[in-house]
Amino acid sequence: MASSSLKPKVAEGPAVGIDLGTTYSCVAVWRHGHCEVIANDQGNRLTPSCVAFNDDERLVGDAAFNQAASNPTNTIFEVKRLIGRRFSDESVQGDAKLWPFKVVADADNRPVIVVQYQGKEKWLPPEQISSTVLAKMRETAEVYLGKTVKNAVVTVPVYFNNSQRQATMDAGAIAGLNVLRIIPEPTAAALAYGLEKMPISSYRSRRTLLVFDLGGGTFDVSLLKIDAGIDGMDQGVFEVVATAGDTHLGGADFDNELVKYALKEFMRKHPINTGISCNNKALRWLRTACERAKRMLSFTAQTTIEVDALHDGIDFSTNITRSRFEELKKDLFSRCVKELEKCLRDAKMDRSSVHHVVLVGGSTRIPKVQDMLQKFCNGKELCRKINPDEAVAYGAAIQASILGGGTDNKRLVDVVLREVTPLSLGIEIEDDYTMSVVILRNTAIPTKKVARYTTLYDNQTSVTTPVFEGESASTKDNNLLSTFELTGIPPAPKGVPKFNVTYDIDANGVLKVTEGRKSGITILNHGGRLRKGELARLVQEAKSEW
Repeated sequence: MASSSLKPKVAEGPAVGIDLGTTYSCVAVWRHGHCEVIANDQGNRLTPSCVAFNDDERLVGDAAFNQAASNPTNTIFEVKRLIGRRFSDESVQGDAKLWPFKVVADADNRPVIVVQYQGKEKWLPPEQISSTVLAKMRETAEVYLGKTVKNAVVTVPVYFNNSQRQATMDAGAIAGLNVLRIIPEPTAAALAYGLEKMPISSYRSRRTLLVFDLGGGTFDVSLLKIDAGIDGMDQGVFEVVATAGDTHLGGADFDNELVKYALKEFMRKHPINTGISCNNKALRWLRTACERAKRMLSFTAQTTIEVDALHDGIDFSTNITRSRFEELKKDLFSRCVKELEKCLRDAKMDRSSVHHVVLVGGSTRIPKVQDMLQKFCNGKELCRKINPDEAVAYGAAIQASILGGGTDNKRLVDVVLREVTPLSLGIEIEDDYTMSVVILRNTAIPTKKVARYTTLYDNQTSVTTPVFEGESASTKDNNLLSTFELTGIPPAPKGVPKFNVTYDIDANGVLKVTEGRKSGITILNHGGRLRKGELARLVQEAKSEW
């Protein structure tokens, strides 16, 4: 099995771990033998992943979140749901209808956000918004450490595809960060729990850990095997066995369902006020009230969604019970169970084989989620030893310390991480739309596969091949990752030229396609990612303007 030691070349300066979340982000550092989660300038350990623009300035984090209701069309949130995607994606179209800010397509069918900033209209790619949040996290760490921070490990959902992972790395580059590694969120959480919270005696033998990560915008579940060696102090191995998840399932979806419910209640009580659905400020106030109600229902059996002067001066108030909330969300809970079953099925394991169940992400505080998970795992006790909002940043900081050479703790230095690719990768068979798999889902990474190609026509001098990600037998139902073109093929009868193409997935889960001849490969499209020239421009713009 391929493995990735966590100690490559040493990076200069401190290295931090950043959980770049859909709704909130968090930064942590490993110092003096333990992890320190860093509070921002408002004293909060979580920072809203929110960026706002006005005539005078750009606001990030708490400052942006606090003025969202008064400036809804220029306050950007949940941008993680856009990064690395195409504008035409069904999920992008669905989300755009719910957001108060404007999302349009650029010439390459990528989503861009339109804002008014300093009296001008600006079109901003998701990478640029995410880079602003990352820069805020870097600044928070620099104030705390009293040093310049250039190196970071950044986390992503386990089911982020190649384009989304690469786009996240691009966001880091725009923010002036050297991204040492992209690490899946459940794996980061497993590092935190495995190294810090499990007593050595509990994992001297091989233990299986199920990480259930339900955050603000994404849901991941991973099965890992942890082996610390015979005496608990030898080389520690964290091996990802199987993964499953949904990049469009999280706390934001629970909020959306509550907003829809509240709107129906408002319309039922005030049927002539149909304009509320177009009132962005009212929708922002309502969303905030719904999110507050969702949190309250984790502790009480009933609460009130209440907004004064919500629309046309009309006060709105409605009661909601926990049972009603759970009924509204039953489809979302069912989707979680399906992914749990899929993960176990892929790992060829049953529920009794799981030794530890770890909760990650703020949405795991919902009582129904905990009850559902505990029943699924045959009543097994759920691990809550690390704050679920901070566990991912905690684990990222551990890995950042190892990659940055900033630790002399033997338990950390000797860690080996074995990751897997979450999606199958393949090519399309000519004129058939059939997916021919090159690298199978849950293959250990880094990995390298070689595919042999030839020509289909006489005197053919180039071959164009689209690369897809997904599990469907038809490429129509999978994600087009990129399209590459082999050029410079000497004219010859069909089937005579032979050439090998190498598909190389690195430790970040990012694909590189190469071919041995000098003519090489031309990438015809970038699957929703920034082009090199655009990335360089945004990096320079960030240095000078942002």
